[in-house]
Amino acid sequence: MLTRHPLDVVIVGAGIVGAACAYYTSRSGLSVAVVDRGPLAGGTTGAGEGNLLVSDKVPGPELELALLSASLWQQLSEELPPGIEYELKGGVVVAASEDSLATLSATAAAQRGAGVAAHRLAPDRLRELEPHLAPHLAGGCHYPQDAQVQPALAAAELLRAATRAGALVRPGEEVVGILRDREGAVCGVRTTRGELRAPAVVNAAGTWGGDLAALAGVNLPVLPRRGFVLVTEPLPRLIRHKVYAAEYVADVSSGSAALQTSPVVEGTPSGPVLIGASRERVGFDRTLSVPVVARLAARAADLFPVLADARVLRAYHGFRPYLPDHLPAIGPDPRAPGLFHACGHEGAGIGLAPATGLLIADAVRGKRTALDLAPFAPDRFDATCHVP
Repeated sequence: MLTRHPLDVVIVGAGIVGAACAYYTSRSGLSVAVVDRGPLAGGTTGAGEGNLLVSDKVPGPELELALLSASLWQQLSEELPPGIEYELKGGVVVAASEDSLATLSATAAAQRGAGVAAHRLAPDRLRELEPHLAPHLAGGCHYPQDAQVQPALAAAELLRAATRAGALVRPGEEVVGILRDREGAVCGVRTTRGELRAPAVVNAAGTWGGDLAALAGVNLPVLPRRGFVLVTEPLPRLIRHKVYAAEYVADVSSGSAALQTSPVVEGTPSGPVLIGASRERVGFDRTLSVPVVARLAARAADLFPVLADARVLRAYHGFRPYLPDHLPAIGPDPRAPGLFHACGHEGAGIGLAPATGLLIADAVRGKRTALDLAPFAPDRFDATCHVP
């Protein structure tokens, strides 16, 4: 059995969060290995839309994480190649009724108090920003800090930068055990190819984060939450921003296992329009749901009638790593010294990856972190966890 050393950190998971952890830990001077049982960005990251949002988060720990990440993404857009397709396009949230607009306005007011730029839009101003929107809308809100990135390419470039800083990246290598020393502290991982010994192991396994935690004998109730995305034929740049219905915020924060859909529409630099969003907890069921796809298409056409005749070239799905309180697990696990978690971001992992990576890098090095990690404590579910 091959043992590789010396290492300071082993990161399990080569999606966007694991890639960000690798980027910041390796650049801080630590020796790093990244292992993943599949290809790079082969899980949730490869099925993501690339949303970098502050608009869908209410004041609290997740919004603080999103604001930190928004600033880090802007830095990364200057450090990484332009192929990651970072675009500070801004978001437009729309309300179909006066009641919905009142709720959206109250949310925006609270967000402004937390440092978010949010500007209320009357119907005429709404269509100045998005001329092809349906005419019946009551109004909306503009969020200039919202952005977009190509997630798989961004993950690849973060990992490439990490390798230039000395990181070892091992796709196709499954972790089958967590190594512990005589005092019970984590001291590395056992993989299908051997052992990687390090005093710190980072669980960035996404939807499978609960399984990895179980290898260390700790509970982390990560569950998959399935979502579909439609991709249209290449179109002229009809849609300028990330545009979604105000009800999307409630869907994101819901704990229901039932199907929820709300229209989310955005263009891409290469032409296709991406259409979401659906959420449901059905395990790892990969069956294409025609009713869900049809509902997404219909709701997108309601929002943008110009899309009614656009051809949908494909539909794909991903599994978002869901935790019951909708906050990720970030930081050291007191139940298994040496184990750090960076998973459970649900549909916000692309946006929250840089802040998560930076926090993990500082936590591993024993430095004071930019944000308080207490709300993200991995052991917070031990006494209270109940998933319906």
